[in-house]
Amino acid sequence: MSAPLIVAMGVSGSGKSTVGAALAQRLRVPFADADDFHPPANIAKMTAGEALDDDDRRPWLAAIGEWLAAHAGTGGVMSCSALKRAYRDTLRQHAPSTEFLHLHGSREVIARRQASRPGHFMPASLLDSQFAILEPLAPDEQAQVVDVDQSIDAIVQAFVDQHQHNEQQ
Repeated sequence: MSAPLIVAMGVSGSGKSTVGAALAQRLRVPFADADDFHPPANIAKMTAGEALDDDDRRPWLAAIGEWLAAHAGTGGVMSCSALKRAYRDTLRQHAPSTEFLHLHGSREVIARRQASRPGHFMPASLLDSQFAILEPLAPDEQAQVVDVDQSIDAIVQAFVDQHQHNEQQ
């Protein structure tokens, strides 16, 4: 299996960081969390319980895209919500070989997962806004959708199996 460049995407609570880190370890490539790329103004806004707008996200997406571009030859995994097609297009402009792993789950499953996260709280209104913003992957996007209502190992294995199948075609 070649070293792919992957963005583990989905709404907050879908397991992007956990799955992304496990997938990176499995593939033996670097892992980065998009949350670490937010400028201070974005962090302050989110801490105050305010949703980010597209202007807030522009420099953040550019920084993520630069990380992806820097790892395009050697592979890497980034966890990033990437809820809108435009956001995914921005990341692909920096690194065209980027694949997306959409960690998909129902609102009920995601809310249950969030409730089990120690020290983490997202108001229902922000979770609702995440689902409202989410634009499903289009057929022309290099991507996979995996159900999050299973173990981390099963999610990683599902991605690896499908990736290997796609490479053989």
